[in-house]
Amino acid sequence: MLDASKPSRRDLWIHWLVYPGHSLPTAAAPVFVAMGLAIHDHVFAFIPALIGFAASWLIHIGGLFADNYQLVVRHPTVDEHPELLEALRDGTLTLSDMRWAIAICFGFAALTGPYLLEVAGTPVIAIGLLGMIGSLIYSSGPFPFAKHGLSDIHFFFMFGVLAPAAAYYVQMASHSQLSSSWDLLLYHMPLRAFLVGMPLGAFAVNILIIDDIRDRAFDQVKGWRTGPLRFGIAWSRIEYGLLSAFIYLIPFWFWLKWGLSAWVLLPLLTMPFATVIARGVLKQENPVRLLPLTPMAALLCLVYSLLLTTGIALS
Repeated sequence: MLDASKPSRRDLWIHWLVYPGHSLPTAAAPVFVAMGLAIHDHVFAFIPALIGFAASWLIHIGGLFADNYQLVVRHPTVDEHPELLEALRDGTLTLSDMRWAIAICFGFAALTGPYLLEVAGTPVIAIGLLGMIGSLIYSSGPFPFAKHGLSDIHFFFMFGVLAPAAAYYVQMASHSQLSSSWDLLLYHMPLRAFLVGMPLGAFAVNILIIDDIRDRAFDQVKGWRTGPLRFGIAWSRIEYGLLSAFIYLIPFWFWLKWGLSAWVLLPLLTMPFATVIARGVLKQENPVRLLPLTPMAALLCLVYSLLLTTGIALS
């Protein structure tokens, strides 16, 4: 007789390994904002942006698979994800499956290379490799960022700088008449292409803070030095609050310093939703009650990014 409480193989892969409600919004948000800036700068190109997003999300998912693989290999007795451990015990999931999933994600991401290489030149190879390495070293290798408490910096850079700048670059490159793609990247990319994603980098770190507060007991057993373990939950909550303030103040900088119109303040409409989530982060310590805050924060990030995209495009 089938166990109704046991997740199916399909549900296992979708809900416990891919986390679409978490991974898709955080991967899409930087690309949307880059598209908004490209529209404003008259270099918008939908197909390169879409293909670039597909590559970045595949790399992101490959990183999630690698993170879970490292968890069950290095810490097989840590019951952080009991569904995965149970699936490994009963054969629904194997370590070989997880290794193949990582390889397939990176392989499909690499398949976008020829098109992006044709559109944007050799810099996309360097960008893609940087993304893959960044996804893998989060929890793998001799110096995993997560274990040593460097995840905040890593997430901010990947989602707040690299992803939006890369998405903007492939669009700009498709319009460029320059013979050297490296000259285009190094000398003609506007500085704001590297800065426009900063609130989304802050969102990514805030989502990480929620997870770190929730998983602090497991992280302690694993020997990880996350913020709540190194500095305490109070510090992590202060960090969350400061990053939230940054997220809602930076549109004013875009408006007043970049010469964009007041439309760029549209993301402020999400403040009530952000307040609800922040109240939960500041008050809750129970992992079960913190669990739904992660997809809620990811949804907030996506809605914020769509409003920011609209505001920049209309400016």
